[in-house]
Amino acid sequence: MTGSIEAGTSQTHGNTHILHFLVRLPGPMETVWPAVATAEGLSGWLAPAEVLEPRLGGEVVLGGLGPGRVTAWDVDRIAEYTVEDGGRIRFHLEREGEDASVLRFTHEFQGEGETELRWRT
Repeated sequence: MTGSIEAGTSQTHGNTHILHFLVRLPGPMETVWPAVATAEGLSGWLAPAEVLEPRLGGEVVLGGLGPGRVTAWDVDRIAEYTVEDGGRIRFHLEREGEDASVLRFTHEFQGEGETELRWRT
């Protein structure tokens, strides 16, 4: 599934970086949700999800990003993971008409390892 990424924003506060993107996708939320909220979906594009307990406070282990917790969870709408080496990664889905959806993506992290360009790619 591909979509268009509108101009994102990038903020830096000391050593903390916050990226925001708005991604318009041609599929309904029900199609997009599994890509951001299941172990299989995350493993297919972000990182191997070795553990994912799909509930608020659930354990999550993302390969290369380390262990963490599910820090926000609203089924079919919001999945947020805060992991040791990856910071806070949040996916917020909204309907856009009958057959499309909007993904509001936020990544908050510390250090210089991640970049806006990498996420756009």
